[in-house]
Amino acid sequence: MCRLVAYLGEPETTLASLVLEPEHSLLVQSYAPGEMMSGVVNADGFGVGWYAPWSGEEPAVYRSDSPLWADRSFAGMAGKIRSSGVFAAVRSATPGLPAEESGVPPFASGALTFMHNGAIEGFRNGPMRLLRNSLSDESYAGLLGVTDSETIFALVLDRLREGADLEEALRETVRRVSGVCEKLGRRGTLNLALTDGRGMAFVRHSTEGAGNSLYLLEDGEDFPGGVVVASERLDGDAGWREVPDRHLLTVGGERGAALRPLSY
Repeated sequence: MCRLVAYLGEPETTLASLVLEPEHSLLVQSYAPGEMMSGVVNADGFGVGWYAPWSGEEPAVYRSDSPLWADRSFAGMAGKIRSSGVFAAVRSATPGLPAEESGVPPFASGALTFMHNGAIEGFRNGPMRLLRNSLSDESYAGLLGVTDSETIFALVLDRLREGADLEEALRETVRRVSGVCEKLGRRGTLNLALTDGRGMAFVRHSTEGAGNSLYLLEDGEDFPGGVVVASERLDGDAGWREVPDRHLLTVGGERGAALRPLSY
């Protein structure tokens, strides 16, 4: 299980403004999360990806298998880095999966950055083989670890290579993963986040029962002109809205933030 936060907006914001400074920041959520469905802390690593257009389309990514609260280097630089597109997460490794950097979100490939909050039940005993056997050679060769999250990202990349946009890629991937979970009688919690630095797409979904929490804030008091999406509300701003279960959220373009039921 993980906690995540994302930002997109014309005003650049610092990494610290999302990860360290709010009253219920990602840092606080690493040791005192309020709405996690399993686990009690997120001590198995953290990561941040951000876009700097002057350096090209690919994001910069900082990942560690240490707890966020123990990384003095990140704390020292987070207030000095600004970006208009940020993905960040803290990790609580799913039981049975290793706590190593290869499993720490966000994951990146080319211009794309991806996060997954949730788990596929009994992933390494059945679902892993079925899902990985369906990957293209290119996506399979890019796998570094054994997590469900990295496998889901590989599925997303295959859909994008076939011409899907961000929204379509997430929808088709949820359909594929949900089908495997149903076939094997496993539960899958699939809060997914995907960005290319210009737009973002999110899914809140569970194959059975309630999904993990997800919230949206537009033009917030501390983030004017921007959109923040987070597993838990970062502060007491009255503008936070809950993303409904089994919904897809897109951010960017002329529509701003748009919510619609997830169908696949």
